[in-house]
This record gives sequence, structure tokens and C-alpha cells, in this order.
Amino acid sequence: MDNIKLNVPLLKKRVPNLTSAARSVGLRPATVSNLCTGKIPVGRSEVRTLVALATLAKCSLDELVIRNEPITILETKIKAVDLFAPIAKGGTIGLIARPGMGQLVLLGEMLHRFKEDNYVSILFKPKGQYPELADLLKDVDHITNSIEETYHLICELATNNNEIILATDREHVISGEIFDLQNRIQLQNVEDVTTFLVDLKGQVVDEELPYGPLETLLYFDADLAARNLFPAINPIYSTSSVLEGNHLDEFHFSIQLHARKLLRRFRELRSLVSVRGMESLPSSELEIYRRGERLEAYLTQPFIIAEDYTGRTGESVRLVDAINDVQTILSGGLDAERIENLIYIGSL
Repeated sequence: MDNIKLNVPLLKKRVPNLTSAARSVGLRPATVSNLCTGKIPVGRSEVRTLVALATLAKCSLDELVIRNEPITILETKIKAVDLFAPIAKGGTIGLIARPGMGQLVLLGEMLHRFKEDNYVSILFKPKGQYPELADLLKDVDHITNSIEETYHLICELATNNNEIILATDREHVISGEIFDLQNRIQLQNVEDVTTFLVDLKGQVVDEELPYGPLETLLYFDADLAARNLFPAINPIYSTSSVLEGNHLDEFHFSIQLHARKLLRRFRELRSLVSVRGMESLPSSELEIYRRGERLEAYLTQPFIIAEDYTGRTGESVRLVDAINDVQTILSGGLDAERIENLIYIGSL
């Protein structure tokens, strides 16, 4: 049953406001979201849930449940992203952050790196004035101002076999324009447009399902940002459909799972230490705390586009190296290493 999945594009087309529609038929929006991302395998879902979704989409179960095609990972060489929330080529990626957490810096860094890999990027501009977009524009190849302009540009670029990255603001999700665009380009057999969604107003943090179904969710962490540990990606809440099914290398899957568990416990212990001090930790927890500190430090990374600002040379880390480095930390190979030597480095 691992080779089947929901036909998410069909759901988006037939049921634009999936959150409200799901509630109207007694389904939990979180359950529907997890089914769409693959977090809940279709084979383990309740039949009544699938029947309800098929009814909403006015389609048969055969149209709703389709064979699971292989997913291609877009390697960013950004440790926290590739380890915990890999980018699915042709997928939709949502960034959840309040202003000041570095979401535009991360997006700008990814656009810069994709450009070096010969991807063509498009920014579908939001309405209004957003001066913070100025730095992002340096690595954007095309800027569009309407859904029609964006559609025709994508079709033109696809004709020339360009790999395409589309970035836009949540306002175009709320209006339904992005879902309409994705449907139209799929009808033209253009399937590999990777879409990044940001929220310049910072309102998505307070919503249960801010963008609708996503392939990748990058959740930013206020505590990491406050301590200047960037990219401030929360490794516990960030996730990707790539992590489900058989899309991920078994060793990668195991390492990221153990790393999440360690970081979750480290955060609990850190809250205790901040109130009662290190002496409050039982000796059995000291090892977990120290390894959590080192892993958290290792996941920071200097960005290429921020070199002039930070004075640090940008670092790229291959996924295979990041996995091996994290394994070293988890197994205690860096227990004696100073934290300062692990912050803002590339690979070990």
C-alpha cells in the first residue's frame, strides 16, 4: 500500500477551500492535511474519510487515490532544510514565520543556490509596498504582477525546458490564484514548477492550516531567532512529504528521526536549565543535553547572500556529509568539542 497516494492536484482543483470543506463534512483539517502531505499513509486512512473526500471533489475513489510516483529531492546544501524538510521538486513549500525570523533570507539563499544550478526563478509580486523584498530581487530572474502574466511566462519557459522556481506571497493563496495557476499549468503538462509560499504579514503562525496542502513545511522558531541561531528552522515541526513512504534513503530517515528525538528532549531540558540551572539536571540527562547543544549549534550555517553582512564565508554542505556529521554528534563523537567550534560552520 506504500505505492498509492491522494491525488492532491485534483483535490486542490475541485475543492479550493479544502479546510472549510473538510470541516463541513465532519473531517479534521489536520487529518486531511496529513493525508495530502503523506504524513498519514493513504493505506492507513479510514475508508469513510476517503469517501468523504471523493464526495467533496465529486470524483471516484479511483480518481482520488492514485499510484505514488517517485519524488525527486532538490538538494539545497542547507543542513537544516535537507535533513529535516527536504524540498520536493515540483512541490509546494510553505514558510511559516513572524517578521524578523529570517524567512526571506532563507528564501533568497535558496533562490541563489538554485540559480547556480540553472533554475529559472519567478517572483509573483504581492500587491502593496514591501521594501524587504529588495534584497530578494537580486537572484530573481523574472518579476510578474498578474496571474495571467505568470501563467504565460511559465508556459514559455517550460517550452524551452527550463527548471522553474516560483515564489509568491500568501495573498495569492487566499485569493485562490495560486491553485488556479497550478491547475492551468498542469493542464499544459508542465509539472515541475516548484512553488515557495511566504507570508509577509506574519499571520500564518497563528493558523492551523495556513496554506492548504503542502509538500514541504518550513516552520521557523522564535527562540532560535532570538539567540541568533540561523537559519532559525524548527527541526521538530518542519516536515516534508519526502520523509514519508519510500522516497527517502533509509539511513537518512533513521538519522533525522533520532536527531528530532534528541532535539525534542534537549528543548525540554533546556527549559528546565533556564529556570533551575545545570545542577537541576540528573546525571542521566547530561549526555542528552550536551549532544543537543552541539547538534543545535551544528545546524546553524553561514549563507552566501549574507557574507557582506555577517563577515562569514557562505557554506554549502552536501546532504551525505550532513547526515554523517549528525551521526557523529548523535554517537558522542563530539562530546568533548566546544560549542563555539560548531556554530556557523559547514561540514565537520
